[in-house]
Amino acid sequence: MQLGVIGLGRMGRIVVNRSLDAGHDVVAFDLSAEATATAAEAGAEPADSIADLAERLGDDKRVWVMVPAGDAVDATLADLSSHLDGDDVVVDGGNSHFEASVRRAESTDAAYLDCGTSGGPASAEEGFSLMVGGPAWAYEELVPVFDAVATGPDGHDRMGPSGSGHYVKMVHNGVEYALMQAYGEGFELLADGRYDLDLEAVARTWNNGAVIRSWLLELCEEAFHEEGSDLGDVADHVAGGSTGTWTVEEALEQEVPVPLIYGALAERFDSRNEGRFSRRLANRLRYGFGRHDVARRAENE
Repeated sequence: MQLGVIGLGRMGRIVVNRSLDAGHDVVAFDLSAEATATAAEAGAEPADSIADLAERLGDDKRVWVMVPAGDAVDATLADLSSHLDGDDVVVDGGNSHFEASVRRAESTDAAYLDCGTSGGPASAEEGFSLMVGGPAWAYEELVPVFDAVATGPDGHDRMGPSGSGHYVKMVHNGVEYALMQAYGEGFELLADGRYDLDLEAVARTWNNGAVIRSWLLELCEEAFHEEGSDLGDVADHVAGGSTGTWTVEEALEQEVPVPLIYGALAERFDSRNEGRFSRRLANRLRYGFGRHDVARRAENE
């Protein structure tokens, strides 16, 4: 399949590389000429503009947009709009709000697939988990590419109509907040509790057969191995929060109680004020799965 990819940051590069590795032809464009050149070195056909990318794709265009959620998605779709028709398919792989995805699906001539993407840059080798919303025929058209970009056929599915992919990803992120908070609180009790414990050893032991084993727990082990049981100079500042906020807002709208997710979101916001071990671990875990920058404490703190 021939695929156009717009947006060649960390996640977009993975889409390009995994598609190429699976034998697909990729036309790539980014506002950064350097990023486009890097994709070309990997084997993609470079384009120097969105119009050029559309021209190179021919009649039935399949375009994966991997730009930051918000205005950048709308700007990209606006530039694409005159080059698309009802036989074309656009995939939005960013963390867009599901209501924005519904709006874009209604205003875009091409079939629009909202694709919640989980796994982060750390999943470059294993592949992503993809939660896709939109027309069934468009999803089926992209299955060969989804197979390549995801962990395989079991790593993606169509969640339902437009908006459902990003809706499921929104709730996924809310659950992620709560899980990170639970691990953080447990390890904080161990760090401040009765025994002088090697928390790397605890995480490793738990992750081999224990009920609470998980990838996040593997990342806890990695964090303690690299930073020490006291987490060194990792700061109590957990960035992000938009998708968790959307999850809580939707829960209020639907009158569904989500106290764990709400509590984790509140802790994340409160981390901008004072220091706690649990939030320092959450700060470091965000690097583990998403390669987000780790805020560090100043030497005199």
